[in-house]
Amino acid sequence: MTESANPLSRLIERVRRFTDVAGNIGQFCPTAIDGLVAVQYRAPTPQHATVYYPALCLPIQGAKELALSNRRIPCQEGSAVIVSHDIPLASQITEASHDQPYLALILRLDPSVLRSLIDDCGDADTDEGVSPSIQLGAADRELLDAMRRLFSLNDHPHDAAVLAPLITREIHYRLLTADHGAALRRLVPRNGQAARISAAIAQIREDLAQPMSVPELARRVNMSTSTFHQHFKAITETTPLQYQKQLRLIEAHRLLVERGQSVQQAAQSVGYRSATQFSREYSRTFGTPPRDAKIETAARTPAP
Repeated sequence: MTESANPLSRLIERVRRFTDVAGNIGQFCPTAIDGLVAVQYRAPTPQHATVYYPALCLPIQGAKELALSNRRIPCQEGSAVIVSHDIPLASQITEASHDQPYLALILRLDPSVLRSLIDDCGDADTDEGVSPSIQLGAADRELLDAMRRLFSLNDHPHDAAVLAPLITREIHYRLLTADHGAALRRLVPRNGQAARISAAIAQIREDLAQPMSVPELARRVNMSTSTFHQHFKAITETTPLQYQKQLRLIEAHRLLVERGQSVQQAAQSVGYRSATQFSREYSRTFGTPPRDAKIETAARTPAP
C-alpha cells in the first residue's frame, strides 16, 4: 500500500520515529517546517492549564481531552481540532502508553493566508456571526494526506523551502472549507465581529499586567460594551475579566516554574497587588499553592 493510500498509518510511523529521538519524549518537538510541531506522550497526564493559539491540532494516535468553561472536548485519533483565537483552557492526555503513545501534529494558522484564500472558498459563510473558538471535526483523507506530505518535508530542507508554503496553503484551504471551519471563515473579514474579538484578545495579552476596563477595550475595537461582552463570551466561552485572570495565572505559573521567580515576584509581574488573592486563585486553578511550584528542567512546551 502506498503512502498516499494510507496517510494515517504512514503519518503515525513518521511522527513516532521523529519524536522517539532522545529528549523529545513527552515534549512538543519543533520541526524544520515553520509553525509545525510534533507531540509524543507515553503516559496519561494530569490536567494542565495552558493557552492555545490559532492552530490545527491533529491527534493521530491516543487521545486527549480539552476543558473549556463547562465544555469537555474529546480529541481522538482521526479528529481535527481547529482553534481560531488565543484561548486559555485545561488540557489532559487521556490515552497514551509506552507501546501506543499519544501522537499529534500541531500547525500554527496564519490569518493572512486565510484571507488570501477566502475568495476561492465558494459560498463559505463570512457573515457577522461568531462561533466558539474551538471546533472539533473529522480529519478527512485529503487533510491527512496534506499533513503527511508537509511533515515528510522535515527530512528534505531544500524541498521544504519551496513546497512547504504551498502545502501549508492547501491545508488552510481545506480547513476553511471543512464542515467545522466556520470559526475560521468568520475570522477572515477584517471588520467582522470575530476579527474584532481577536484584536481585543491581542490587546489583553499585550497589557496583561494592567487593570482592564471592558468599556475601554470595547471602544478600541469599535464595539458597544454590550455587544463586545456578548460576542467575547460566545467565542471564548468566558467573560473578558475571567479571560484575563486565566491568562495571568498561566503566565505566573510559567514565571514560577521556568524563571524561578518568587511568589511575590510572579504575582506582581502579572498584575496582582495582593499576594493572598493571587495564591488563592492560583491554588484554585492549579490544585496546589504557588509556593509548591518547582523549577522544571524540561524545555517549556508551547501551546497547544
